Amino acid sequence: MLPAQARLRRRPEFTAVVRSGRRAGRPTMVLHLLPGRPGPTPEGNGPRAGFVVGKAVGNSVVRHRVTRRLRVVVRDELHRLPADADLVVRARPEAAEATSAALRADLVAGLDRVLNPRVRSR
Repeated sequence: MLPAQARLRRRPEFTAVVRSGRRAGRPTMVLHLLPGRPGPTPEGNGPRAGFVVGKAVGNSVVRHRVTRRLRVVVRDELHRLPADADLVVRARPEAAEATSAALRADLVAGLDRVLNPRVRSR
């Protein structure tokens, strides 16, 4: 579980990250990273993450399973993000059938790409 101060919660926060952040597409997910959060947050400092798992991924049981697996994977990689960064992870339908190892590999490769935009990962 992500600590409360490390979670994106409000729609405007998600919208700002998706519209203004850097993007990296992977087979099971799309990552949106917005470094440099505008203004102080009431929860404190540190990177925050949010998840978008739509109905295309599957029914509610499948969507919740994917969200839980993504939450664990992101929690383990949150230390790589700048303290003022916001990350949105949007699951693709392929995430429903992916293993946790595949989700982790896609997340790591996507983070490499959004954190170092000049370096291309495969």
